[in-house]
Amino acid sequence: MPYFDLARIRAIIFHRARRNSRFCSPRDFRANHKMCNTQYLLPLREYNHGINPLTSDTQIQASRSQPKSTGEPGKSIAYILPEDWFFASHFMPLIRAARSVGLIPIVITRTSRHKAVIEEAGARVIPMTFARNAHSPLTLVRTVLFLARALKREQVSIVHCITLRSILLGGTAAFIAGVRLRIFAVTGEGFLAANRKVTAKFVRVMTRLAITNLIANSRTHFVFENESDPAGYNLSPGAENVTILGGAGVDTEHYREMPLPGGQALKIAVVARMLWSKGIDVAVEGVQIARQQGYDVRLSLYGAPDDANPRTVPRETLEIWSMQDGIDWYGPVADVRDVWGNHHLACLLSRGGEGLPRTLLEAASCGRAVLTTDVPGCRDFIRDGQEGWIVPVDAAEPFARILIMLFYNRIMVEEAGKKARQRVSAGFTENKVVQQMQDVYRSMSTE
Repeated sequence: MPYFDLARIRAIIFHRARRNSRFCSPRDFRANHKMCNTQYLLPLREYNHGINPLTSDTQIQASRSQPKSTGEPGKSIAYILPEDWFFASHFMPLIRAARSVGLIPIVITRTSRHKAVIEEAGARVIPMTFARNAHSPLTLVRTVLFLARALKREQVSIVHCITLRSILLGGTAAFIAGVRLRIFAVTGEGFLAANRKVTAKFVRVMTRLAITNLIANSRTHFVFENESDPAGYNLSPGAENVTILGGAGVDTEHYREMPLPGGQALKIAVVARMLWSKGIDVAVEGVQIARQQGYDVRLSLYGAPDDANPRTVPRETLEIWSMQDGIDWYGPVADVRDVWGNHHLACLLSRGGEGLPRTLLEAASCGRAVLTTDVPGCRDFIRDGQEGWIVPVDAAEPFARILIMLFYNRIMVEEAGKKARQRVSAGFTENKVVQQMQDVYRSMSTE
């Protein structure tokens, strides 16, 4: 047997991880409770909040009770990502793409309220309870082992990891489980890219190196949402193992073009998670500047704080902003078409870390011009002066000047909105994304 035998290495990793781990399975616990380190067996209410995952009796039994795959061995594709709501809002078309080429889709994610929706679309869901903000080494090891067991049990042939964290954990699990066909979908780098501190830059560089040099293999296919991001991974947008998607794509029949609302006030809306990295504070400041100069500009904020994200805007701050004239925070919205039917402009003054924000695609499909910043993803979709206007990052005054200019020129707003709709229809649709992913899946499943 060769010295560097992958099967042997995986067996050693499994054996040592289980022998050295400071937790045990419910079966081991019942056999000899003294063998367990009980400080890691948390009450069930704590697992419901995503704390210290994958060690509770409930979670382990749930994973063992998952039905066996009904597909043929080697014909399943597993999607690994942090939250079910993220899959339900952005990636449901991938189920259609997988099934159309004969793959059985499985979604491995943390579940909340969207499990049934995903299952109704044709995918099986394997729940896990690790939190996105859990970074302890013990939790990460448990997560990787949980994923590896699931991939092995389901006889998965392709792993499709979505987001950086899922790539790191799911890619490692794929190596342990012996799954060589891997798709790494980089949907932006989140707060790591938006954070300008030296430590964040170091972590970002090390993450990229780990993905490209340790976790990826010769059969790994990379998926990006803009043409700027591949360079950070020493890849070319035109490389054979790279696909550039139009974001998550949108259904232009669902998000139909709408006429602009009437009224004298210029109404701007932000539909996003309430994060500092989304530039919510800059939008508020810019609107305040315009209003102080006597212009009736109004800002509506739609979205909730994300407690699992270290850059979330506190609820108290949002409530204080809402007390000011011309600024309202409404929280989450069920149907964004209601938002765009009552606003003239879409706004996302991101500080970076975007793939291609879905909120921009939805607004553009509804015929709304976009005000955004000069960061990857946003500038790849919006061309300054055509589908909208681009301002520098953290620049409230230039943003206010554009608002004042557009206050007097609704025709310009309307024309930019029409161009935005045309740009979405030309290459950022849901059907286009499905076609591209069908090609990737078809190519990989024949290997």
